[in-house]
Order: sequence, then structure tokens, then C-alpha cells
Amino acid sequence: MKRALFPGSFDPITLGHFDIIKRGVHLFDEVVVAIGINADKKYMFSVEERQGFIEDAFKDEPKVKVVTYEGLTIDFCKLIDAQFILRGLRNPADFEFEKAIAHTNRKLSKIETVFLLTASKTSYISSSIVRDVIRNSGDYTVLVPESVRVKQKR
Repeated sequence: MKRALFPGSFDPITLGHFDIIKRGVHLFDEVVVAIGINADKKYMFSVEERQGFIEDAFKDEPKVKVVTYEGLTIDFCKLIDAQFILRGLRNPADFEFEKAIAHTNRKLSKIETVFLLTASKTSYISSSIVRDVIRNSGDYTVLVPESVRVKQKR
């Protein structure tokens, strides 16, 4: 089974994340969306809310699983037998950052990183932009899946 781990904080999931997951489903037998937990980071949404947003968005897609994890991504990949890490790239800065992480992960393990370019219509969206729009009472609904639109808190 070709299993890919798509790690992130997903605070909240955006249409860019949604697109990468939907496209990843066609490449892998299973895509595990892994919400990383970092006790030092302050999140807008609880881990339960973030997990719910993603589960609701993919409720009709059996090849998508949603989990939480702590620690090194490659250690979690080994734990769940994921052979690939799936990452989306929006711009050259993302590439440089992700390339360094991919090289490190490859040095420490045999896990391959697969990069997908984001769709041009979502390449400008980031979770931090969505959070800023929400904090300032802007129309965030064009940036996130329906599952976030329905349950977003103010």
C-alpha cells in the first residue's frame, strides 16, 4: 500500500490544503492528514476543531484519514508505515524551506517527500492569512472548505 502523510497544523484547513489532499488521493492508496501538535504554539482553533474540519471536508473520501501526532514527522511516518510525505508548494520561498526539510528527512530515513504545486487559484492562500481575515471580521469563506465555513468561531 502506498501511504502518504500530509503533515501540518491546519489552523484552519484552507482550499489550498484541500486541493493538495484531493490530488494526493489520486496518487496514493491512502493519504493520512496529520495534525502536528506543538505545545509552544498558540492556535486559533483547537485540535478537535481542526480535526473535525478536515474529517467533515473528506467524509465521503475513504482514502483520507485524519490523525494527530507529536514529535518528528519521520518518526510518525515510521509508526504508521507511511512511505511518503506529501507537501504542497505555493511559491519559491516554500520550495526552499521544504527542500531543506525534505533533505533532512531523507538523510534521517528512507521516506521520500513528494511535492505538488498548488493550483494557481489557491496559491496565495495560507492559514495565517485566513486567521488574519477571521480576526478582522473579513470574508474568509472564499478561502476555506465548507466544513470551516459552517463551524468557524468568532
